[in-house]
Amino acid sequence: MKPLQWVGAALLGLLSETGRLAAFIGRVKISAVSFPLYFGEIVRQCIKIGYYSLPVVGLTAVFIGAALALNIYVGGSRFNAEQFLPNIVVLGITRELGPVIAGLMLAGRVSAGIAAEIGTMKVTEQIDALDTLSTSPYRYLYAPRLWAAIITLPILVFVADVIGVAGGYLVATGTLDFNGDLYIRNTMNYVTGGDIFGGLIKAAVFGAIVSLMGCYHGQNSEGGASGVGRAATLAVVSSAVLIFFSNFLLTTLFTRIGL
Repeated sequence: MKPLQWVGAALLGLLSETGRLAAFIGRVKISAVSFPLYFGEIVRQCIKIGYYSLPVVGLTAVFIGAALALNIYVGGSRFNAEQFLPNIVVLGITRELGPVIAGLMLAGRVSAGIAAEIGTMKVTEQIDALDTLSTSPYRYLYAPRLWAAIITLPILVFVADVIGVAGGYLVATGTLDFNGDLYIRNTMNYVTGGDIFGGLIKAAVFGAIVSLMGCYHGQNSEGGASGVGRAATLAVVSSAVLIFFSNFLLTTLFTRIGL
């Protein structure tokens, strides 16, 4: 195949895949706001996505906060700015690291799990059975997972923010000889509601991305066990890339509107 033909084929494939993804997302969104809503399934997915993800998100947050404090101290000491450590830690965690790290953790744990679960249902024809029973898989399978991820990820991010700041506090007071009361006072005086709210908005968007990518690649899996594994891999990779891309867009938007 000539290089120009290869580029054209790749571009057409990308546009075709983008169109299929857009159509899928549109159907899921319509199903998510249409009745009947399976509230029991939404609650079950909230527990599965949110509660069971809490340990990994919490552990990641505390180590990120601790490492961030150490690095800021080392960098700040080069120009006598160590006193700004609590300010930068809380800003970095609430605005960027908290939402992004939690989103990536869910991309690895939840998106892959959703893709594997739905992919297995697809290759074993369980989704076809739902259609036979006049039960829409978009309402019964995909919409509850979308709602659950949108609801639980902001909660996880808020918890991660608190734990991450606490990790920075422990390192600063235990290793770097910061005054604990002064650290807390500077943190509370510097962080604003806009910092926290912006991070929670990002979390809701990332939650939608994680669930939609898992559902989409799971639904399109084929080829037995190898196809399910490939769908899980694609779900994680696409979720991570879209999280970084949407994070840039949201950060740009928040900067322009002063949030």
